[in-house]
Amino acid sequence: MELLTIGAFAKASRLSPKALRLYDELGLLRPARVDPGTGYRYYAVEQLQSARLVAWLRRLGMPLAEIRAVCALDAAEAAHEVRAYWARVEAETAVRRDLAAFLVDQLTEESRRDHTTMLELRYSAHSDRGHVRPSNQDSVYAGRRLLAVADGCGPAGAPASSAAIEALRFLDEGEQPGAGDVLNLLEDAVRSAGEAVRDLADGRAGVGTTLTAMLWTGSKLALVHIGDSRAYLLRDGGLFRISHDHSVVQSLIDEGRLSPEEAKSHPQRALLLKALGVGGPAGAADLRLQEARAGDRYLLCSDGLTAVVADARIKELLAGEADPERAVRVLIDAANAAGGPDNVSCVVADVVLADAPSVPVA
Repeated sequence: MELLTIGAFAKASRLSPKALRLYDELGLLRPARVDPGTGYRYYAVEQLQSARLVAWLRRLGMPLAEIRAVCALDAAEAAHEVRAYWARVEAETAVRRDLAAFLVDQLTEESRRDHTTMLELRYSAHSDRGHVRPSNQDSVYAGRRLLAVADGCGPAGAPASSAAIEALRFLDEGEQPGAGDVLNLLEDAVRSAGEAVRDLADGRAGVGTTLTAMLWTGSKLALVHIGDSRAYLLRDGGLFRISHDHSVVQSLIDEGRLSPEEAKSHPQRALLLKALGVGGPAGAADLRLQEARAGDRYLLCSDGLTAVVADARIKELLAGEADPERAVRVLIDAANAAGGPDNVSCVVADVVLADAPSVPVA
């Protein structure tokens, strides 16, 4: 068996020695031989094909955990997985494309949409204790402009989640914000929510809350997010997660060190990297603007749903119920049917054409 040094193998495979060492640590591409004295790695010429496949998949942006699974398949199955991965990338890119189109419209003061089309939200929200927890630390809110879910933690988790949402409730009143101002308005409100949670904690360690909220402008939805509650968009038959978990396991998934399947049973799956009141300032919250279309359906939920109900099942249940209130109920029922190990809260909101105003008869 002909062996190559790590340097020669890196050059032939177009992978850096640093990448090869990482792939060895992750069990993705083991060397054929390791010198017991020096620890120097040697690779077989026959490994070049696998290494080149890894390099190509990395150029596609595929996470390392998925690459490891693809490399274990035969050629036909691997091709199927690559096609499926790229379909997901294109779907996620389509969501970002909407934001880019909005920014172009704002910067050029041109709009490709007919702004005479009036849209509104139809919504429902509910929170349930579940079957295991002694109390409910979640809070939810749904109004004509504001949608919000918060999942409290620590010895005052319930008051913390309630205080965070209470600090945002004023956004549901008064004049409707313009699309150009809404992100700043929402950022200021979340900063106030973080201060309210810290005041409530009064020095007690571990008191905090997640917060995932959306604010309606009449044509756009502004999203603010911190923690591991989630926001989803159901559009044209596809379900897209539009928030990113601020958790230890999500960071490991992003680095390719953990697969989504492994994350479900990871001992640190409930550990957050960021939350209101703990884990950093409220300014660390994610903010984005989402362009709305008639027919869109949004779901905001706590991890009491997503920890036990797979995204595929969430999509099926969301798409199967036309009424937002019924959709909320079947989602919560699904979480409780899976054991209900945690509090579970859901907000479902549909973007619909506004009813035409009545015309008085002379």
